[in-house]
Amino acid sequence: MINAVVIGISTDDSIYQNYHSLFIFLDILVLSIFTIEIILKLVVYRSHFFKDGWNIFDFVIVFGSLVLYNTHFVGVLRILRVLRVMRTISVVPSLRRLTSALFLAIPAIGSVMILMGIIFYVYAIIGVTFFGDIAPEYFGNVGLSTLTLFQVFTLESWASGVFRPIFAEITWSWVYFVSFIVVSAFIILNLIIGEIVNNAQQLSEHAEEESKDMAKIMNDLDELKQMMREQDRKNNKTG
Repeated sequence: MINAVVIGISTDDSIYQNYHSLFIFLDILVLSIFTIEIILKLVVYRSHFFKDGWNIFDFVIVFGSLVLYNTHFVGVLRILRVLRVMRTISVVPSLRRLTSALFLAIPAIGSVMILMGIIFYVYAIIGVTFFGDIAPEYFGNVGLSTLTLFQVFTLESWASGVFRPIFAEITWSWVYFVSFIVVSAFIILNLIIGEIVNNAQQLSEHAEEESKDMAKIMNDLDELKQMMREQDRKNNKTG
């Protein structure tokens, strides 16, 4: 986190120039700490180190920073090191479950994206057919039409910038825009969100089951310890 804050402050030229030496020292210090961390992990985990995706992520950033430190790529690598803040995801259980749910939803999201692409393509062709002559800057060809639909999909200035000029010429055009927004922005997005939420709920239930199993194991161990103590006391009395 300190590394991320320092890099953020160093983007201010006036501050960076006044404390240039301090920033260089902090940069070297942070990189040294990162390097020692990677070396210690390699010593402890050895070949198992590269079985964790987060370890590979750290290794690439630190190794690249060391190799290219004195080159003109240092600015890019300094930004890459900020990405280490994402390690917070692997530490906080709730964030870890949410991230896992997102990755688990990728196959379903891929299918939804294909469906969205088909919808965009169909509406783009319809837009070129009916509105190409009226608004060629928006619906002049399939590419422009798709880009315009993406602006409508984000709901950013679509009414004043795209819809109203066309609506002034073709009154029924509202059916085209409203139906596209309902299908793409509402239904499709809800499918994606629903898939992620469903996976997150399943992971939470799985985590709760694991917690219950662990609690049961601990209780069994406590009972076993108690039985062993009682047996020891009996043996001592007998002896």
